[in-house]
Amino acid sequence: MTQPLRDKLVAMLDVVYPALDCQFLADQLLSTMGLEPDMPPPPAHQNNWDESDIILITYADTVQKEGQKPLVTLRQFLNDCLSDTISAVHILPFFPYSSDDGFSVMDYLAVNESHGSWEDIEAIAREYKLMADLVINHMSARSRWFENFKKRVDPGKDYFFQGNPRDDLSAVVRPRTSPLLTPVQTDDGERYVWCTFSEDQVDLNFANPQVLIEFAAIIRYYLERGVLLFRLDAVAFLWKEPGTPCIHLQQTHELIKILRLLIEHYSPDAVIITETNVPNRENLTYFGNANEAHVIYNFSLPPLLINTLVTGDCRHLKTWLMSMPPAQLGTTYLNFIASHDGVGMRPTDGLLDEEEKQHLINAMESFGGKVSYRRTSDGRDQPYEINISLYDALKGTVEGGADHWQLQRFICAHTIMLALEGIPAFYMHSLLASENDLERMENTGRLRSINRSQWEIDKLETELENPLSHHSKAYHELTRLIDIRRRQSAFHPNATQFTLHLGLQLFGFWRQSMRRDQSIFCIHNISDEVQQVPLSSINLIGTDHWQDLISGMTIDDQSGTITLKPYQCVWLSNRD
Repeated sequence: MTQPLRDKLVAMLDVVYPALDCQFLADQLLSTMGLEPDMPPPPAHQNNWDESDIILITYADTVQKEGQKPLVTLRQFLNDCLSDTISAVHILPFFPYSSDDGFSVMDYLAVNESHGSWEDIEAIAREYKLMADLVINHMSARSRWFENFKKRVDPGKDYFFQGNPRDDLSAVVRPRTSPLLTPVQTDDGERYVWCTFSEDQVDLNFANPQVLIEFAAIIRYYLERGVLLFRLDAVAFLWKEPGTPCIHLQQTHELIKILRLLIEHYSPDAVIITETNVPNRENLTYFGNANEAHVIYNFSLPPLLINTLVTGDCRHLKTWLMSMPPAQLGTTYLNFIASHDGVGMRPTDGLLDEEEKQHLINAMESFGGKVSYRRTSDGRDQPYEINISLYDALKGTVEGGADHWQLQRFICAHTIMLALEGIPAFYMHSLLASENDLERMENTGRLRSINRSQWEIDKLETELENPLSHHSKAYHELTRLIDIRRRQSAFHPNATQFTLHLGLQLFGFWRQSMRRDQSIFCIHNISDEVQQVPLSSINLIGTDHWQDLISGMTIDDQSGTITLKPYQCVWLSNRD
């Protein structure tokens, strides 16, 4: 017999709040979400995605038009240029904010007036699956809640986590070099607030259950306005206990389960995605037992794939791929190779050695990239992320420097991403092959601005219509590859995947559809030299007709070889 929703919720709450009346708290949460206590659960292990799903990641104001709200311009660009290419759009924080390009939220229930309105958001949500950030770990120091914290009144009085400078905080895992505790003058004296990311981003206090209730109300508000995919920003840091690393604590995992339980009972089609930019093994824990995140970011993919293509050696990428467990049904990976943030280096821990990391950093700096750092528990500053546009990250090789293979290398990277197990996500500036925006970085003083350009839509459309422009070449080839991918059942996010062993310059894997009616051998030359692929090494079934979905080439002699130019890729399929 199925356990009632309320009973499940109470059991989870007891783990987080053992000293509280969790039955009363469960009733508050269910009332806030508008849920009945005995609601049946959604179908178990349900895949809310298929091979046609492609996510676009963009800021609300990445494309602009004079005299028009950016959300209106964005919708126009999506409908004119990407309506047959993407199924979902992740609009990065579109709320009023005070810093960090949106991730220091001042009001969770408002749309930034300079971007547009809730009506604009809802219009996009009617045409595409909408993914929004739930910036759940911290809030702006200029928010009303924090102003109330300083005045010592509600709502907000006890909404922010406070620390004590005398506590032993040496074990706390930090993603930044800024001070962890910030002194704040309040109406009843000086208090120290916990700031994982910056003094303008004050960590919320989930030890106060009223904060959880507030977020249940925020989640319901988003659901009512069409949000279907929830990105839990920086969620790994949610629960704090001095004397511990304050990352990945059990209460954090339990809170994710609680949010998932509430969200999927409200909308069985909704999806939770955890944003945990951490080493690979730690990242995998956010699947739980298929009861935490529906989807986790493949954070190790961007640095490993870039490293593969600039070294011409796929050893580490292949080792990583072989170690990745197949996601259970109802869960999957989100594959990306560029985002609004930099290329994370922590996800390479245990995958690249220190010398290899430094060689990669040196290459990226030679291509115009910058490096930001984090503070370790022993006081050392370690590289945290590389800030660079993906197009410029693939400008050349570690040994040879910049070369003429940049575009081919860039297309190869995305071809690999499109074929891997999971849902592909394209950052707008990768789809457009934007270059390093050094001027914007200098103007803002923030390294991440190097990959957060803004396009004037008329100029962008001119570039995309110019056949000689690298923006046009990249955009048209990537949208062509996406169109091919979306029609292949073997590219379902949960389809079978096996790694192929073809040497260090050929990265390959095999995908098979869940109905076993299609196989695709995905083979990629990740070097700047011509490579020969003996077809005998990939065991094509002799009775099937094989064709490269990318070029249209047919395989007439299965005992022969195929020749791959530098960075050329093939998707050999037994079904057109």
